Amino acid sequence: MNLGQWIGLIAIVLSLYILWQIREVLLLMFAAVVLATTLNRLAKRFQRSGMTRGFAVLLSVAIFFAGVAGFFWLIVPPFAQQFQELTYRVPQGFERFNNWLDALRTRIPNQLVPYIPDINSLIQQAQPIINRALGNSFAFVSGSLEVLLKVLLVLVLTGMILADPIAYRKVFVRLFPSFYRRRVEGILNQCEVSLEGWITGAFIAMSVVALMSVVGLSVLGVKAALALGILAGFLNLIPNLGPTLSVVPAMAIALLDSPWKVVAVLILYLIIQQVESNFITPIVMAHQVSLLPAVTLIAQLFFVTFFGFLGLFLALPLTVVAKIWMQEVLIKDVLDEWGNNHQKDTEFIIVSESPTSDEFTKVNDPWEAESSVSDDE
Repeated sequence: MNLGQWIGLIAIVLSLYILWQIREVLLLMFAAVVLATTLNRLAKRFQRSGMTRGFAVLLSVAIFFAGVAGFFWLIVPPFAQQFQELTYRVPQGFERFNNWLDALRTRIPNQLVPYIPDINSLIQQAQPIINRALGNSFAFVSGSLEVLLKVLLVLVLTGMILADPIAYRKVFVRLFPSFYRRRVEGILNQCEVSLEGWITGAFIAMSVVALMSVVGLSVLGVKAALALGILAGFLNLIPNLGPTLSVVPAMAIALLDSPWKVVAVLILYLIIQQVESNFITPIVMAHQVSLLPAVTLIAQLFFVTFFGFLGLFLALPLTVVAKIWMQEVLIKDVLDEWGNNHQKDTEFIIVSESPTSDEFTKVNDPWEAESSVSDDE
């Protein structure tokens, strides 16, 4: 390797290292792009009805913030009330269980009494764990502030991108060589269409899951059914793990009424999950985004390992975009063309009768040839 090649290799390694160090910032930027794509899609719908671009964007942003405010207004107060009730109902349950154990000790032989657990001793053993959890409360508060700052950063970036998305798109395209920029434009168009399809499919699946959860919990008589149903629909954005997370608060609130409701809620959520995974998602996503289930699970494990909870939440849109770039750039433009460029150039030269210097340059440039064909079509 000569000096120029060594410098290029070192530059690539340093670039990869820098990108790895700022991976969290890049993930927040991607979250802003996904949110801006969603709001831009809504703004385009308003523009088709005759609105100006500025008013359509303002209306889309207003609807988004109204939805976020409505989500927290429906979720937080019922949960606060129910979990406050849970905090004093659980000690009462422990006390009743302890009284039942005391009564049991008087009815069994003395040889079996040492094998009956003592609730008080169990609470004493759990006391260090409780103290440790309380001691980490300051870390939890600082983590919450960090999450709040990240959310504000995503919202600010979303507003900037939404104000003039074409300008930011041109800046990104300029990072590629001139002969490849038209190709990048086509790939970005595919990414935008796929992201819009994923957003539409996810919203439909989320709405259906929320509706089924609200109806099922209302039939069972579980308190805060509306809040639990909305939370179940929202967590459905996280495949595989979201439904598991959503069943925990529902079972905890069902425990306030009767133990049989806990089992009924678990069965209800299992049925909803089976309906969603076997009927709703295949029908909706078949027309929107095609991803193999194993690829989805592997992507979740990969992104949650390297990016944390935000990576888990954005695993699907990241996988959709990564799939398009790998399919178009790595497979079509590199692997499929490996060893075929010389043969294609020879065929084009034979067909052309007397090419000029400009025409000869276009013939020997496969990206320009492909772009001109797509323009003619």
